[in-house]
Amino acid sequence: MSLALIAALPFLGAVLPALAIRAGRDAAAIAAGAVTLAALLLLVAEAPAVLAGGVVQTRIDWLPALGLNANFMLDGLGLLFAGLILGIGLLIILYARFYLAKTDPMGQFFSYLLLFQGAMLGIVLSDNILLLLVFWELTSLSSFLLIGYWKHLPEGRQGARMALAVTGGGGLAMIGGMLILGQIAGSYDLSVILTQKEAIQASPLYLPALILILAGAFTKSAQFPFHFWLPHAMAAPTPVSAYLHSATMVKAGIFLMARLWPVLSGTWDWFVIVSLTGLFTMLLGAKVAFFKDDLKAILAYSTVSHLGLITMLLGFGTPEAAVIAIFHIVNHATFKAALFMTAGIVDHETGTRDLRRLGGLRRLMPVTFTLAALAALSMAGVPPLNGFLSKEMMLEEAAHVAWPTPWAMGLAATLGALLSVAYSFRFLAHGFLGPERSDYPHEPHDPGPGLWTAPAVLVTLVVLIGLFPNQTARGIVNLAASATTGRGIGMNVSHWHGLAAPALWMSLAAIGGGLVLLGAWPRLRALWDAFPKPEAKRLFDAVVEPLAADARRLTTAIHNGSFGRSLALGLAAILAAGAYAFLSAPHLPGSRAMLPLDVETLALGTVLIAATLATPVLHRNRLVALILTGVVGLMIAPLFARFSAPDLALTQVAVEVVTVLLMLLSLAFLPPESPRESAAPRRLRDLTLAATGGLATGALAFVMLTRAPAFPPISAFHLAQSKPGAGGTNAVNTIIVDFRGYDTFGEIIVLSIAALVIFALSETLLTSPAVTRRLASLPRREESGDRHPMMPVVVTRLLLPMAMMVGTYVYLRGHNLPGGGFVAGLVFAIAYLLQYFASGYDWSQARQRIDHHALIGAGVSVALLAGVGAWAFGLPFLTSGYTYLHLPALDEIELATAAIFDLGVFLCVLGAVLLALASLSRLALKTGERPNTTAFDLQEPR
Repeated sequence: MSLALIAALPFLGAVLPALAIRAGRDAAAIAAGAVTLAALLLLVAEAPAVLAGGVVQTRIDWLPALGLNANFMLDGLGLLFAGLILGIGLLIILYARFYLAKTDPMGQFFSYLLLFQGAMLGIVLSDNILLLLVFWELTSLSSFLLIGYWKHLPEGRQGARMALAVTGGGGLAMIGGMLILGQIAGSYDLSVILTQKEAIQASPLYLPALILILAGAFTKSAQFPFHFWLPHAMAAPTPVSAYLHSATMVKAGIFLMARLWPVLSGTWDWFVIVSLTGLFTMLLGAKVAFFKDDLKAILAYSTVSHLGLITMLLGFGTPEAAVIAIFHIVNHATFKAALFMTAGIVDHETGTRDLRRLGGLRRLMPVTFTLAALAALSMAGVPPLNGFLSKEMMLEEAAHVAWPTPWAMGLAATLGALLSVAYSFRFLAHGFLGPERSDYPHEPHDPGPGLWTAPAVLVTLVVLIGLFPNQTARGIVNLAASATTGRGIGMNVSHWHGLAAPALWMSLAAIGGGLVLLGAWPRLRALWDAFPKPEAKRLFDAVVEPLAADARRLTTAIHNGSFGRSLALGLAAILAAGAYAFLSAPHLPGSRAMLPLDVETLALGTVLIAATLATPVLHRNRLVALILTGVVGLMIAPLFARFSAPDLALTQVAVEVVTVLLMLLSLAFLPPESPRESAAPRRLRDLTLAATGGLATGALAFVMLTRAPAFPPISAFHLAQSKPGAGGTNAVNTIIVDFRGYDTFGEIIVLSIAALVIFALSETLLTSPAVTRRLASLPRREESGDRHPMMPVVVTRLLLPMAMMVGTYVYLRGHNLPGGGFVAGLVFAIAYLLQYFASGYDWSQARQRIDHHALIGAGVSVALLAGVGAWAFGLPFLTSGYTYLHLPALDEIELATAAIFDLGVFLCVLGAVLLALASLSRLALKTGERPNTTAFDLQEPR
């Protein structure tokens, strides 16, 4: 369970900063940092097993038959990425605390950050590709919140939408690829898929799966032609840019390619698609970065370039190249996060990130300059820093790729390294070197330790890894590389490989060429500005805007605000689909004989049909329509009982009584009759659709009931396992609280949300002066001076304890006889409703000792605890247990944990009904209804 807890902690802790912000900004940052630190400590606790060469696994079976399992796996690759996510996450939290302005909602920021952190951890720890897909889409959603955090900036909102559209679209493609991959391998567990290389690559579906999976990876990691979203995401606050674009979101696609490298690499298709895409992305990003003037824009395009470099290495398909890719992932995360933070410091202290307004900061901001210089030199690949080591190894590997001609790949890689040197040196030279200026927007100075501590830690790692590379390479990098390649690889890193090494001369050419390019900057910039350039954002808008316009026109044409029209269109579409299915298939006579028709069923059916037909005819009188609707519902109950469904009959009666009583209250806010809204042609259309739909539904029911099922129904399993599997003889109740308890848990949450929505709407109405005036203006007729007659008051008082006793009995017997928590909750609710109706809302509410919100919260909590409690015994969520208690002189008593879950259902139902009643009653008081102070108010003075 530890791996599941590591992934879940950021999600669970996301609420803490939002609450802690009330105690101050420091409290919010400490709360976020504590959650991240706790997850990091749990990861460290699992690290020894991984460092010893093992793999830690957590298996949580959900639907094993469908491959839906919450399985987690921690190997060297997962440990590396999880460590980067949590380690750099801690530094980002520290940096963000001092970077964000006082006007920024910091609690909200840290909540978004933790949600994103949890999604990333889920990706790198998942051992099930279906679970991985869920976390993958969560990264797109949570990054949307982070990129668009500054909602007041149009570019921030647009950057968030663009990132969501591109990465979300790629994620949809990846879903298809992953499903194909799982089908080929015969399992959706990664630990199984990674052993099926031969079967996967021999399958005719290998190429479609590869293309779809790479579409998801390329969009997430900003590979050409999907690279354009990343620079526009720079509108986010710098802590977001430093986190998303150094160690987390953009590395998700890289992680996926590394994770699936053992089964997807080694083919010609993989080599051509991945290596050439990475190479072109590396060159394109580096070229554009050289000509950008915004510090973050330079870093954004340089990130695109370095992601292309890593992708190219993975595309080579050799274990040595994969090892270098893993090593560069670590190096890039350290120097790029530090560079983003130093760019943020410059912006924070000088008021600008534009290189045309900077320069001369070396003496004015010496601490920031030192940090930026070391990180930028590492990005340029200057010895002895860590970026130099992985760049040298990359050049050496590229020099040995003989396709399409010898040295072609090596020359292209050298060109990419040359451009990297050029933009890295320009970042330093134009930002920090040169003479001081007198027109800075703000007077430059180094910030306090709160801002420079985080990048200082990362720069320290840049230097240490550069000076002592083998300590890193032989540890976590080797482990991650072994997990990627599927075999152990000894990695020996050195600064010097001799004069005969091609990488030495390629590196010297890159450094020398980069300096030449920097010296020729003015002329090259003039040349760059002179030629037209395709703007990716413009192309994206050209594709998206017409689609959005067409969607708006279609939406406006279909959804014009008329509920009747929308309902008619939906029903017509359903009928058309049903007609197509009916007419395109052969029809055989049914093999099941119909039951004989008895007098009772005929009488019930006649009343039911009459009330159903009378409802649309008499619907304009709202009270009559409500009574007829209640009759229809109540007539269904005896039909349930007639066909051996007493549980459904009992529930139906209780639901109808509660519904009618609550709707009677609602009628107080409506005129007695509804207006005539439909002309004759429209009524004819509605009649045709309704009659066709009713006949079609009846025909479908007839067909299904008169033919034998094509496969054994699941009801046989439920009936057979009700007693031995769940300990109850009432199969309906055991299905609700045991076999399908997860569904029931979701349903009570939906019910609770519905009640809370009613309460929220009523609160809004009560605080609106216009609504208050309108409610007070509703005509009221005093029908009787005896608003609360004595007889109903006395009778309901007597009924209350009896109804509660019946409700308790119905609840306790539900596991073996008709009843249960849902019906019991409705029985209690009816008893309370009668009290309110007989004695008035104010009088009854004054005697209410438990808040309705608390009832709902207690119900959900009890149901949740009943489900989580199963985990303590190593059982799936909501697994129930039972035993029997033998007491002297008493019958055998069954004790079942399902009763606890049923208690949660009971509390939710009762709380939801009472909250809806309270909301409607408070609105009624606004109409001018006189609140009663006593139960018997035969003649209250006006």
